[in-house]
Amino acid sequence: MKIKSLLTFLSLLIFPLLLSAQNYNLVIGTYTNPGKSEGIYVYRFNVNTGEYTYKSKAAIHNPSFLTVSRNKNFVYAVSEAGNGNGTVSAYKFNGASGELTFLNKVSSGGDDPCYISIDDNNKYVFVGNYSGGNVAAISVKDDGSLNSDLQVVQHQGNSINASRQEKPHVHASVLSPDNRYLFTPDLGTDKVNIYHVNLTNTSQPLSPVAIPFNAVQPGSGPRHITFHPNGQSAYLVQELNGMVTFYKYKEGRLKAKQSITMLSDAFKGKVGAADIHISPDGKFLYATNRGDANELVIYSINKKGTLKFVGRQSTLGETPRNFSIDPTGNYLLVANQTTDDIIIFKRNHQTGLLTPTGKKIEVSSPVCLQFVAEN
Repeated sequence: MKIKSLLTFLSLLIFPLLLSAQNYNLVIGTYTNPGKSEGIYVYRFNVNTGEYTYKSKAAIHNPSFLTVSRNKNFVYAVSEAGNGNGTVSAYKFNGASGELTFLNKVSSGGDDPCYISIDDNNKYVFVGNYSGGNVAAISVKDDGSLNSDLQVVQHQGNSINASRQEKPHVHASVLSPDNRYLFTPDLGTDKVNIYHVNLTNTSQPLSPVAIPFNAVQPGSGPRHITFHPNGQSAYLVQELNGMVTFYKYKEGRLKAKQSITMLSDAFKGKVGAADIHISPDGKFLYATNRGDANELVIYSINKKGTLKFVGRQSTLGETPRNFSIDPTGNYLLVANQTTDDIIIFKRNHQTGLLTPTGKKIEVSSPVCLQFVAEN
């Protein structure tokens, strides 16, 4: 009888933990539209069933990209705006309730900020300003709020596409796995600029490395870069020509090994490659193509890091700007900006292929998805 009582007691303790482990917060950034989208939305997402429920929201203008501190206590959002009005906002985040509490807002250092990242120690956020053509480092206070002083590094140059590459357009600010380097793909100059990161330097954390950039094919338009979980490979998606390039990575240096197209032989439409992510097990890479394709392209990754085409999946909507794979790798969610929905796909761990679940979250102009543990 005592053993039975003990088991019952233990089950009451363990079951809530198991239930919690199944649930993550899905934090959604949007382009705001009067009467439709108000800013950031938070949903609970069950990684075993694919079910979701609404939790909270926070009003903010055009939070087109978000990042979450490693300790899960803070969310940082850009407000994409031009005419000197680009900003970054800090929020305290309650993982259990999903509530976002506004802390403060500072300048992003340039027009139309479109990307933000944060180091593992919560010392700096790094912002890519698209129209400003620069990257900004903003220090974080102990309470999670942002300092108004910032370091801004301005890019220079252009490339061969006169309508899209007339000046620098920084499209991402991605930290290396060890947080020692920052990579900033610049669509306008066809370069991936590389900076050394010194988190102990309170005023000038960024400085160019010895070889300060990696050039790509003219007219390709580098957009987003992601690192393999092993920290030895990196993959770059190029918006204007729909290419994905595999690099060997070491100590702030990229060495190109392979470039592979996202386009089918029969495709003749408009290209708009957007986002790129690797499955948590490191076996598959996914990338979105907007334009006229509106699809996810799937590649396997072998032990050397080389990509092999596996398949392509319609996003079942239009303008898939961003997507995210849940931390277990069970589901892939894609944000279709134009059709105002987030489509939920079941992911096959063995083949990497995606199956529509028939479920979708209806949110106006979703453009950024971040998974965060509830506790």
